[in-house]
Amino acid sequence: MTDGPEPISADGLRALRQELADLRAERGAVAGTLRDGDAVGDRADEADELRRADELDRLDRRIEAIEARLGEATAAPAPSAVQVGMGSTVTVRFEDGGESTVHLGELADADDPALVTSDSPLGSALLGRHAGDKVTYRTPGGPMSAVVVSVGG
Repeated sequence: MTDGPEPISADGLRALRQELADLRAERGAVAGTLRDGDAVGDRADEADELRRADELDRLDRRIEAIEARLGEATAAPAPSAVQVGMGSTVTVRFEDGGESTVHLGELADADDPALVTSDSPLGSALLGRHAGDKVTYRTPGGPMSAVVVSVGG
């Protein structure tokens, strides 16, 4: 992250707001199952209570992280057809000659296998680049490079 507000796409904002609403609903459901400290039960009841309390802590941490991200976010401008930014569709040619078209976004999406997150090695290397630019990025197998073939909004 930078020192200033971090840009986020409109889709990213919607996804974060939806996740926050879902987490708050889930938190309410989990909190409603916790008993007062006076309730007595057997070890299984105590273990279940501890599991729900841990789940509540996990939900609270994620809610806090999303609220912080939303608090610092600025809306990213519409993707440019010239320079790679949030929401851009980018065709890249890899060292082996293969080409791939990817979408640059903030949040991983299992339903979009072409999505590359902006904080991934390739995504961060692509940000701000133009068609014809060569980018280098790190992978677990070592440094890789690719050429930006085209940029679309």
